[in-house]
This record gives sequence, structure tokens and C-alpha cells, in this order.
Amino acid sequence: MRNLKNILIATSLLLFPKIVLADDYPVNKNIDIKHYAFHLTLSDDTDEILGNAKVSILFKKAGIQSFRLDLINKTTDRQCKGMQIDSIKAGNIPVLFSHQNDEIIINLPSPSVANTELEFSIKYHGIPFDGLKIGPTRNGDRSFFCENWPNKARHWLPTYDHPSDKATSEFIVVAPSHYKVVSNGLLMEESDLGNNTKLTHWKQSVPVSCWLTVLGVADFAVKYVDRFEGKTVETWVYSKDREAGFYDFDEPTKKVLELFSSYVGPFAYEKLANIQSVNSGGGMETSSAIFYSDKLINGKRDVRLRNVVIHELAHQWFGNCVTESTWDDAWLSEGFATFFTMLFIEKEYGKEEFDKEVIKSKESVFKMAKKMPDFSIVSPRTAEKEDVTSGLTYQKGAWILYMLRDMIGENNFKKGIQSYYAKFFNGSATTDDFRIEMEKASGKDLKTFFKQWLFQPINPFINGTWNFDEKSKKLTIQLSQIQDFTYSLPIEIAYYTKGNSKPTILKMNLTKKQQIQTFNLNAIPEKVEFDPRNVLLSENVFVKK
Repeated sequence: MRNLKNILIATSLLLFPKIVLADDYPVNKNIDIKHYAFHLTLSDDTDEILGNAKVSILFKKAGIQSFRLDLINKTTDRQCKGMQIDSIKAGNIPVLFSHQNDEIIINLPSPSVANTELEFSIKYHGIPFDGLKIGPTRNGDRSFFCENWPNKARHWLPTYDHPSDKATSEFIVVAPSHYKVVSNGLLMEESDLGNNTKLTHWKQSVPVSCWLTVLGVADFAVKYVDRFEGKTVETWVYSKDREAGFYDFDEPTKKVLELFSSYVGPFAYEKLANIQSVNSGGGMETSSAIFYSDKLINGKRDVRLRNVVIHELAHQWFGNCVTESTWDDAWLSEGFATFFTMLFIEKEYGKEEFDKEVIKSKESVFKMAKKMPDFSIVSPRTAEKEDVTSGLTYQKGAWILYMLRDMIGENNFKKGIQSYYAKFFNGSATTDDFRIEMEKASGKDLKTFFKQWLFQPINPFINGTWNFDEKSKKLTIQLSQIQDFTYSLPIEIAYYTKGNSKPTILKMNLTKKQQIQTFNLNAIPEKVEFDPRNVLLSENVFVKK
């Protein structure tokens, strides 16, 4: 089998001269996964899953003889967990394959014809080492919950496990009949098979990256909360947490859907389900069916849960519908979801609550930056080897959008967001794609803004003084950039005169390490402030000279 694999890889390299390594993932631009159908059998007697994945693939060029997918091998260093393949067929024809080093190399029965689609059936079994967690809920009841982000789908599903590839999907699950099964999309079938087993079939007709596919199997209570644009808004919680969970999730889901649909563009998916799960400490934004940590459910509608719900709903637009092309641009998901959480708070709960979030976020950025001084928001990263996000991806990413909105104005920002969303709807995008749409909307060249805030790690630290000469009536502002990297920054200075609580705003462009600027005033300033509206992500010391 090892020799067969080497032959297949060599053949692939000859046939795929345009294959490139993008973030250490072997991206194959000559194929496109169109649809996954995952047939799974789950049991209470064992943690082993039985799978039959049907993968429909478009071959874009002629002459392709083999291709690869991801699937984690069963190995001793994984406690003998992982997947083993029983057979692979193209249509009804058995094909040669190898399964080593967590990848499947599959031979076609004959070289591909350009722009033709083939379906491959991959029959396999195994105990998942990761990706699908099988075990007790906080109430001690057995459950099955997946967590595929960022590249863990391969632990239990044969996939093209990279954000750039999007496909429609379905799950056909046979499980003990005491469970309820939830997944992406619409419920197509729920049938009693006898022998205390039940078949549940969910189908999502909207393409997503495979890490956004979802499966939850537990003793659920289900509530149909509302409808939004003809689509159901649902709550799935453990039966033992029914009362608390239904109460916690009743708000603010529909309001969030309404605002983002109006501000950004149409909601892409067939339903929206909020689901209690065993998984992450916060939430996981899987498309149309969002997982939340069971620890967040307490029947009190905590602000923490409220903000997690808003954040994960924002992901339905950013990260899910418009997905980063590679992990380099993960801020297009996490930074956006964080900012749009703040935006919803601004629109729904007021400017004062929004400002609190802005201040809190800024404090987090500088605290984290001291611990991660080399972390830039956009940088070559790979889920194959490292974490693809940090807290800075979330908080600094959000602050960059906040500054961008202030710089180009609310109307232009909204126009650019809508254009970006419409252009890459159900597709993938890069940071440059986003910049171009914002430049079109605002009429501004944003290359410097994006380069300095996103592509290098150093944040501004500004030392400043002010002095007023009563004789000449001149206010002198002296600013110094202390950090190594020199920013180009729009600066606001506010001064207050006696008996006037409303300041006058002065503006200057700081483009050098040290800069002095004078302003002629008509009155004596009693107080002078740097960045009075808190719209600059900088650490500042500003005193009277």
C-alpha cells in the first residue's frame, strides 16, 4: 500500500501542475467538492461509528487520474482511535486507494473528462479521536456532538478539509430511538426503524466549508420559537434543562437576524437553531445550527450568553456565508463577528453600552499585545500546524472595523459591507477583496490603513504635550510615536473653554515619528484632550507642557 500511495502521489503531481501549497494545505484547484452525504450509524453499545460518505466531485480538467481527501488514520499514538476504510467506489465501480498519514489517495476508474461530476462512496468505521465527541452531558446523559473547527472534520468524516472549498451536505443518521438528532439545514425525514432505532435525515442546500457541518445527538427538548422570513427559529436544549434553556434562548435571536439582514444582506440558511451542547467554552457558529456550551445555560439570560448568541449569529454572515479563503484571513470571520456584536449592542441597547464594549475591547488589545508582540492580524498561518486565531484576531480585528467605519463614515461603511457580502455571498474572500469593496464604497485609498493595522503587529504608542501661548493665542501640539513602526494616523484634539461643556475638535495627520502643529484659537483653552471620541487604537500619554 505504501508503494501504491507513492505511485499515486507521483502521478498526481504530474497531472496537477497548478496544485499549490496554501497555508501548508495541498489545495487542488482542479477539483471542486459539490456535495457530501454522510450516512452514519451510532450506538449506545460502542463509541465506534459506521460511516458511508458519498462525495460528489466536479473534475475541472481532463486527464486527472487521482485525488486526495482528508481522513484521520487509526494509530496507536491516538489510543487506537481513528478511522479505517473498508471500501471506496466510483459509482458502482470499486477503485484503488491508499489511506496513510491521515489522507486518502483515490484512483479514478479512468482519467477524468473535463467538467464532469463523479460520486464516490467511502465506507469506513472507527472511534473518533477528535472532532466528534462521544460522552456524557453535564447531566450525565450520553451524547454525540461534533466540533470540526478549524480542521477536525477529518477526524470522523472524509472531506476536503479546508475553508476554501464549499459544498452542500446532508446527514442520514441511524441512532437509538431515544435520541433526537440535529444538523444543518432542513429535516427531511424522521422514521422509526424498529429494534429501538430511528433514522433522521437533515439536508443543507447551501454550500459551506466542511468545518461548518454539524451533528448533535442527545436527549433534546425542542422549541419552535418563531419564524423569520419564512424560516424557523428553533431552540434545542437538554430535556433536563428545558425550562431554563428555552427561557435563555428566546431572546435576542430574531432581533439579531432582523438587524443583520437589514444592515448586511439576506440570511443565507434554511433555519436558525440555537443548541445546547457539550462542546466549546462559548459557542460554535456552525451554519444554521449553532452550538453553545451547556455551562452558559442557567435560566437567567446572562449578558455573557446574550453576547455569545449575537456573536455566533453574526458569523452566519461573516465566516459562514462569506468565508475566509485561507486561515491567513481568519479576522474576516472573528474580527467581523466581534465588531457586529458591538454594532448590534449599539443599535439595540444604546451608545453608552456600545462605548463600554469599545473600551473593554481596547483594553484587551493592549493587554494581549504585550503577551503576543509578534502577532499580526493577517499573516501566513495554517491549521495544519498552529492556532489560526488569538484573542487579538477578535478584539483588534473588531477595533480595525470600528476605526474604518469612523474614518469613511457610517453610510459608506454600510454600503461597502453590503457590496462585499453580496459579491462573495456563499463564497470565499480575502482581506484584499474586502479592502477593494470598501475603497469602491468610500472613494478612498485604504491601502495604507489596511497595511499598517492588519499586516504588522506593532500598535501605536503616542507621547504628547500641549501648550497655549496667551499672547499669540496659539495652541501648540507636540506628538511623538514611541513604537518602532511609524504609523500614518488621523488625530483628533479637543479643547474646552471656560463655561462651555462642548469641546471644539481640532484635526491633524500624524505621519512622522515626531510632529509639531500649532492652531490659532479665539479663546483660552481650560482643558485639552487627545482622541476625545476614543476612535484611535493607541496607547497615549498627553499632558500640558
